[in-house]
Amino acid sequence: LEKMARQLQESIARLGGFGALLAGVGLGSYGIYKTCFYTVEPGHRAVIFSRLSGVSGQVKEEGLHFRVPWLIYPIIFNIRARPKKIVSPTGSKDLQIVNIGLRVLYRPDPLNLPRVYRNLGVDFDERVLPSITNEILKAVVAQFNASQLITQRARVSLLVRQQLVDRAMDFNIMLDDVSITDLSFSPEYTAAVEAKQVAQQEAQRAQFLVERAKQERQEKIVRAEGEARAASLLGAALKQNPGYLKLRKIRAAQAVAHTMSQSMNRVYLNADTLMLNLKELEDSKYSGN
Repeated sequence: LEKMARQLQESIARLGGFGALLAGVGLGSYGIYKTCFYTVEPGHRAVIFSRLSGVSGQVKEEGLHFRVPWLIYPIIFNIRARPKKIVSPTGSKDLQIVNIGLRVLYRPDPLNLPRVYRNLGVDFDERVLPSITNEILKAVVAQFNASQLITQRARVSLLVRQQLVDRAMDFNIMLDDVSITDLSFSPEYTAAVEAKQVAQQEAQRAQFLVERAKQERQEKIVRAEGEARAASLLGAALKQNPGYLKLRKIRAAQAVAHTMSQSMNRVYLNADTLMLNLKELEDSKYSGN
C-alpha cells in the first residue's frame, strides 16, 4: 500500500499541476459516489430511512440507487431463504419429556420489509422464531402420547408446519420449509421402552414354546393311536389268515439279504438268522396238506 501511494505521488509530481487536478477530481468523484449512491446486491432489498420522515414505505430492489447524503440512508435486508435449527424440550400427553429438533427455512416478506424493520429490526429471526417455535411445538406435542409421536410422526410434522407458517405470517416472516430433524426421549423412558420390548419378546417366546409342546403332545397321541390301530389290524389279520405272518417273514428276509449283498464283507447266515427257515415252511406245507 505504501509503495502504491509512493508511485501515485511520483506520477502526480511528474504531471505537475494538471496531475494534481485530475487526482482531486477523481477523489472527489469517488467521494460523491460513495455518499450519494448505494448498490443493492442480488437477493437483497433496501428499506429507506429519512431523518425527516422516518422509515419510508418504499422498498428498493436490486441495482444502483441515489440518496441524499446524511439525510437518507438505506437499511439492507437479505431476502434469501436461510435455514435455522431450533431445539425445544417439551412434554407429551402422557407427561414424558421430549426433545424435538426443528429445521425451518425462513425469509422476510419482501413487500413488508418497512414494517419488519420498524417493529422487529434487522435481527427479526432471533427475536421471533425461537419463541413462536417453542410455543407451537409445546401446543402440538401435548396432543400426542410419546409412542404416537413416533408412529404418527408425519401427522405431527404436518400440524407443526401448518401452525408455525400461520404464526410466522403474523410477523411478516415466510417459512418455505418446516421439518422435524430430531426426536428423542429421556433416558428413563428409553430404558422403559426397551424393557417393555424385551418383556414382550420373552412372552411371545414362552407362548411359542407352549404351542410347540401342545403340538408335540398331540402328535404323540395321534402316533400312539395310529400304532394301536395298526397293531389291532395286524392281530385281526393274523387271526383270519396265518399265512400273512409267513409273508411278512419272507419280505423281512428279502430285505436282510439285499442289505447284506451290498456289503463288501462276506457274511454267511443260516436260515434262522434270515428269518427264512425253508425246512419249517416245507413241514408246515406238508402238515397243511
